[in-house]
Amino acid sequence: MKIATFNINGIKARIGALTDWLDEAQPDVALLQEIKSVDEAFPRELLEERGYQVETHGQKGFNGVAILSKLPLEDVTRGLPGDDTDEQARWIEATVVGDRHALRLCGLYLPNGNPAPGPKYDYKLAWMARMEARARALLAEEMPFLMAGDYNVIPQAEDAAKPESWTEDALYLPQTRDAFRRILNLGFTEAFRTRHPGPGHYSFWDYQAGAWQRNNGIRIDHVLLSPQAADLMTDVQIDRDIRGRDKPSDHVPVWVDLAC
Repeated sequence: MKIATFNINGIKARIGALTDWLDEAQPDVALLQEIKSVDEAFPRELLEERGYQVETHGQKGFNGVAILSKLPLEDVTRGLPGDDTDEQARWIEATVVGDRHALRLCGLYLPNGNPAPGPKYDYKLAWMARMEARARALLAEEMPFLMAGDYNVIPQAEDAAKPESWTEDALYLPQTRDAFRRILNLGFTEAFRTRHPGPGHYSFWDYQAGAWQRNNGIRIDHVLLSPQAADLMTDVQIDRDIRGRDKPSDHVPVWVDLAC
């Protein structure tokens, strides 16, 4: 089962880039972030005709997450537990049923948090604490699951081409990386790093200052696997070349293959 995460930076602006990639890469499941669309305006027909079940958790002009799946989805839920007043569309869950295993999917768009310090950074850290609580609850159920998406976290210096440029940024502040590490240390496997150690691997290049042409990137799109899901992993890659195509997102897909 090939499962990808892809921050598309606006479904209306990137629908051509998205469908081209889906046709080429053929993921069984795609977790999307920053769809920037209400549910009613999401172009589901173009995806359904490719065999995908479409589940969205949208918001007008901002945020928004979605799950596309060629396999049956069950028990779809929307919103990260822990704060009933939070109206930002950043979390969606569903169970996907494979040939051998059922897998709980958590698609996420973690808050950016800038400027830091400030209320946006406080929201980011509070959101990460809620995510940690949800992760603990899911781990207690002992079923295979993953949490994948745009984490807006640069975990280590090697995950940025120029880490010195990010020292005051919410994506790289010590409190951010500590919060990420607390989640990881619950027992998760950070899928990409198990197969691809070392510097030079990125999933985001800014549109400004020739970042793509200079390979001035950062790695902020991650797939965290529960112990039961990690045992099923057979491959993990970043589809880097997508960034160089026409009208690209500033992110590229990251995918894992699980023997489900």
